[in-house]
Amino acid sequence: MDYDNLRHFADSWGLLYLFIIFLGVVIFLFRPGAKQQAVEAAMIPLRDSDEGADSK
Repeated sequence: MDYDNLRHFADSWGLLYLFIIFLGVVIFLFRPGAKQQAVEAAMIPLRDSDEGADSK
């Protein structure tokens, strides 16, 4: 493959590939139940630091 063929491939199929990944991320973020998981993940830094940690 030379440069022109790679560029043509990236211009057509690469764009489609990235668009499909984008749609997958959007669907993943807006699925039912995603809000609760996001709220739980946002609370991780605010948890008590002794939870799950070995006491020394």
